[in-house]
Amino acid sequence: MSSNAPRRPVRDLRFFLTVPHTCSYLPDKEATTLFLDPQESPVRGVYDSLSLLGFRRSGRHLYRPHCENCNACRSVRIPVEAFSPNRAQRKVWRRNQDITTRVVPARYEARHYELYADYIRKRHADGDMYPPSRDQYRTFLTLSEPYAFLLEMYLGEELLAVCAFDQLEHGLSAIYTFYAVGDAWDKRSLGTLAVLELIELSRERSLPHLYLGYWIEECRKMRYKQDFSPIEILDGRHWRPLIR
Repeated sequence: MSSNAPRRPVRDLRFFLTVPHTCSYLPDKEATTLFLDPQESPVRGVYDSLSLLGFRRSGRHLYRPHCENCNACRSVRIPVEAFSPNRAQRKVWRRNQDITTRVVPARYEARHYELYADYIRKRHADGDMYPPSRDQYRTFLTLSEPYAFLLEMYLGEELLAVCAFDQLEHGLSAIYTFYAVGDAWDKRSLGTLAVLELIELSRERSLPHLYLGYWIEECRKMRYKQDFSPIEILDGRHWRPLIR
């Protein structure tokens, strides 16, 4: 197991708990979230340290689940040098060799929002991000910090997918991916491709890990994460291989 102790001590910080609310992933459960004080800016050093303790970023907020009677949400990451794609992932990679990528700062662009809005309407009309709005998108996925980026994926001149990610001291952190939906695009498995692209980008930048956020074994929408092998799970203050 690898230690999860921050490399530098985190200075005194304030945190707040939300009131219990319906869980977004397990509808028969109540969830409580621990947030860093919203008055604190998610600056690089604090963010790096808290991410090692299982915190994630949404907009300007750093948070992690803090549910009294449930620990189903588990932080997971891929050790990129040890990663070996399975047969299906190799097929996705080969199938999409005609796609090009570009990394840009996490700024608002109308074409990004239009793709995001179409994705939410078609894939997540039953979720808490529906209906989409420009304000919602800006709050969630744009951030003027030097660590926040967007990975654009193109077929020719057509924008097919955007993956928001952060560059931390010890790895890349995948925030959210949205992409073109429809018969012409579904066979490309663009969500899987986005993870594969981030793994390659992590290697190029000599970063040891790709953080995939939270994994819930009982949640169908999150099962794809366990297909990236090997994958590590946060167990207290240490990371260990996820064995299934």
